Amino acid sequence: MVGFKNRYMLMEVFLDPDKDLLGEGTPIILTQFNLSKAIKDSILVNFGECGLGSSLGSFQVKYVNPITKLCIVRSSREEHRQVWSAITLVKSIGNCPVILNLLDISGCIRACKDTALKCDKEKFEQCSKSLSEEEIRQMNNCLEKIKLLEN
Repeated sequence: MVGFKNRYMLMEVFLDPDKDLLGEGTPIILTQFNLSKAIKDSILVNFGECGLGSSLGSFQVKYVNPITKLCIVRSSREEHRQVWSAITLVKSIGNCPVILNLLDISGCIRACKDTALKCDKEKFEQCSKSLSEEEIRQMNNCLEKIKLLEN
């Protein structure tokens, strides 16, 4: 018996510096909920209700690091290109303009997790001098969280 096949996409979120905030306030804090909502909204707008329904079967935001802005998104193998297209077309999360960059696609979470851990560590080393104690503690929690990530 063949198991259900998924694809795991490692993405990087860039706050768009060329555009002003669409509303008042500070840039949004990246969470699994608001990233998931932005991607689902993009699927709905670009592929309709049928496209959204077919994509939601295994769609899940598995990991988000709000400091390094790295995310892992799971989707079914059959629908991963549609989800990938919708991710490319996301222009804002909340009222904050963003650009989403796909770094890696993998068939298993272990390979995606290893790539994400490597990227997170590199980014953490680059920005560790400018982080506060609270942000360093939060970053260490995110690194521990990704080490424990499984299906």
